[in-house]
Amino acid sequence: SGQKVCYGDLKGLCYKLAYFQDLSRRVGFQEARQACEIDGGALLSLESEAEQQLIENMLQNLTKSGSGISDGDFWIGLWRSGDGLATSSACTDLYQWADGSTSSFRNWYTDEPSCGSEACVVMYHQPTANPGLGGPYLYQWNDDRCNMKH
Repeated sequence: SGQKVCYGDLKGLCYKLAYFQDLSRRVGFQEARQACEIDGGALLSLESEAEQQLIENMLQNLTKSGSGISDGDFWIGLWRSGDGLATSSACTDLYQWADGSTSSFRNWYTDEPSCGSEACVVMYHQPTANPGLGGPYLYQWNDDRCNMKH
């Protein structure tokens, strides 16, 4: 489920947000990726600060809609393939977009990506969390284990 929003002025791009308050309906990275592809799309690749801001605005509108949205990060289409654990120094260069985009735009939270066994990326959405060193856990990116449910 989720609502599709299209923007004629942005190269005809369409976006679909899927948020599940019910924790049992949340899925891992590969399931989210497959769901997007079955829908004819792809997990989100973010190509600029402007697009990042657009998504933030869409999420803010979603939270204002009275749906009672709460903490819950969102998968985006950035992930790191490769052999097991990557060291932090080389790790940031190994991330790629699931849809093949070559965008180098990144919006990591402070001290992310932490690498290791975390190879798939979420956009933070934790409005009730106390802010950390990088401020509130809202909309910045964090690498997470691919089997986590978001």
